[in-house]
Amino acid sequence: MSARPDRTPLTRAFFDRPVLTVAPDLLGRTLVRNTPEGPLELRITEVEAYEGEADPGSHAYRGPTSRNASMFGPPGHAYVYFIYGMWFSLNLVCGPPGHASGVLLRAGEVTEGADLAAKRRHSAKTPRELAGGPARRATALAIDRTLDGTDLCTGPDSPLSVLEGTPTPPDLASSGPRTGVGGAGAHHPYRFWITHDPTVSPYRAHAPRRRST
Repeated sequence: MSARPDRTPLTRAFFDRPVLTVAPDLLGRTLVRNTPEGPLELRITEVEAYEGEADPGSHAYRGPTSRNASMFGPPGHAYVYFIYGMWFSLNLVCGPPGHASGVLLRAGEVTEGADLAAKRRHSAKTPRELAGGPARRATALAIDRTLDGTDLCTGPDSPLSVLEGTPTPPDLASSGPRTGVGGAGAHHPYRFWITHDPTVSPYRAHAPRRRST
């Protein structure tokens, strides 16, 4: 039987590192989401790194706005935004204040509160589909804009926090291009996932828009 995941919250210092160091180190960690209906927990299995103003694929590439203000704040906080007019995306802010780098949480395994997640994810046919992708994860964990700026390092009683969990050894992880990112950052190997984990989302390359004639 495997050991119980460590319940210690990740520290501010954990997030105050280069984003390409933090991103793979988040694999296997535990995301805790406390809702009025009860707590949910997620073992993180897939992430993507974004390097802020140095990264054309990042929301912070053109500088601070009211939407991305949390990215320019202190590390260890949440950046939540609405995407495609359909769901909210959860990112974890990294590096020193003003640097604006962050890690997108793409997928994970629901390890507690699966019944609550299933009520929100009616179309999930198996447990592994509950949070296997950013839209599924956001829906299953009731992620919304009210969580933007939440401190992730205060412990499991917070609305949103990240615990030590069980870190994934580097030899059990893989990396490759980010999903749906085009342009100069299309081929950066900034996506990290637990190799062969069934909750990892399918890779999709960026589809360029067709010009009208």
